[in-house]
Amino acid sequence: MSSIVAESDVQPGVKQRIRDSRLVQEAQPILRVYVRNRPAVVGAALLFGFGIVAAFAPLIAPFDPLDTNLSRETVFQAPSWGHVFGTDAQGRDVLSRTLYGARIAWQIVLAAIGVAIALGVPLGLLSGYIGGKLDELVIMRVVDAVMALPGLILILAVTGAVGPSITNTMIVIGIVWSPGYARLTRGIVVSIKGDVYVEAARALGASPARIMWRHLLPNAIAPILVLASLSAAGIILVEAGLSFIGAGVQPPTPAWGGMVSDAYNTLIRRNGWPMIGPAGAIILMVIAFNFVGDGIRDAFDPRLRNVR
Repeated sequence: MSSIVAESDVQPGVKQRIRDSRLVQEAQPILRVYVRNRPAVVGAALLFGFGIVAAFAPLIAPFDPLDTNLSRETVFQAPSWGHVFGTDAQGRDVLSRTLYGARIAWQIVLAAIGVAIALGVPLGLLSGYIGGKLDELVIMRVVDAVMALPGLILILAVTGAVGPSITNTMIVIGIVWSPGYARLTRGIVVSIKGDVYVEAARALGASPARIMWRHLLPNAIAPILVLASLSAAGIILVEAGLSFIGAGVQPPTPAWGGMVSDAYNTLIRRNGWPMIGPAGAIILMVIAFNFVGDGIRDAFDPRLRNVR
């Protein structure tokens, strides 16, 4: 009697365990390289901390971030045990507003990157796989036109036309960032669409959509993750800049850029204590995203994964 068992005879649960085992085996060298990168680990810890703060801000914040008190004793208080970062020009607790500002930062980063990926990656897949006039005359020319314009100027123009708000800021930043994802995806697809496994899938009758989804897109996931983590730092800075000049998140919503703007306007007349919290949060989050992006890039580098 033959001891060979056909693959179709394997129980679905066993198949799933085999696939999970393969995923674990593939993930182990990636995690090993990432953990060896100490700045990347620090960056991940910082982002995790910002995520916890954003999720539990109502429980962590000692005061209501919108609660004003214009009495002389509560306005522009210096840092103390009662108000760790002091109070602003309206007597609001700066620490509480900084904690709630992490929520706004995460919302804008995740939404903007989501919009950029949703627009850029499918365009890159279509452009790279189909090629021809669709690639050269339509998709890439639109991408080139968007990338040729200064990003911040384009964002200011669109937000000025539709009006500043959290939702508009998310969408506009995502649209401006999407050409980078389209170009990255297109380049990867063009470089691998002639490989043997893609030709084999095509010969077996796989549809273009299946080839793009099952065989081409997985090869672009790692570079997309690296680009997402690095572009998140730029999105934080752009959002802070927009809020600083009044074109982003509108007051009294506690956005870090708007808080820095309020503190800057009163820096000469009073003191700069209200600027420490939001400015420090912006710096730490930008550094964390850059560290994580470098760590992800190194972790997916096959040359480093082979080094023990």
